[in-house]
Amino acid sequence: MSSDRTYPARPIVGVGALVWRDDEILLVKRGKPPAKGEWSLPGGGQELGESVEETARREVREETGCEIGELRFLGVFDAIERDDAGKVLYHFTLVDFETDWVSGEPSPGEGEDDARFFSPGAIKDLNVWEPLADVIRMSARRRK
Repeated sequence: MSSDRTYPARPIVGVGALVWRDDEILLVKRGKPPAKGEWSLPGGGQELGESVEETARREVREETGCEIGELRFLGVFDAIERDDAGKVLYHFTLVDFETDWVSGEPSPGEGEDDARFFSPGAIKDLNVWEPLADVIRMSARRRK
């Protein structure tokens, strides 16, 4: 597997957190591939010896500077992208949680171009992966 996660030998586990502060969600704008320029949940690759919960907390802290509360399981999703020849370019198995913001003001981490809170309705005007938009809408409905 290359260092930038392209053409992996097996799926890579990614962990994300849908962070709520009142009626807003925390999103990050990706600064590098895959998904460069897209808004997404703070999250990233699970490290060896790290639980998914530890990964979620670390990634939110690294990518936004925020601290989060209790984690609630949202779901597992596949993100698979193939090249023009049909070979798997990226394959991530994504484990997502929802949680509440505890402290910190969003500030983008090293691999992000931006980090901020949005109303869930704003996602229609952002560059967001459609399955993520579905997850955000599902979480918003559950909170009502």
